[in-house]
Amino acid sequence: MFEIVISLFVAAIAAWYIWSSFFKSSATEQSAYLEQLKIPEDSTLRRHFITHLKNEIESAMYLSPNDSVLQRRYNSLVAVELNHRS
Repeated sequence: MFEIVISLFVAAIAAWYIWSSFFKSSATEQSAYLEQLKIPEDSTLRRHFITHLKNEIESAMYLSPNDSVLQRRYNSLVAVELNHRS
């Protein structure tokens, strides 16, 4: 009986450790990415930086639609992600 309790306790600790490290890694990577992200102060460099960031976001998304309503929705999704990253 004692061995079963100990093995369940060890399994619970291992599950907690794996579960917490699984969620920490993505949050830690994202915060490290945002800390490395420095927007230049020069207007030309800032414009190029934001254009590059926008192109990076659009490359990860689906293709831009041709319909005007869907195009507005697509542009708003890109703008939200751009604001989130910068």
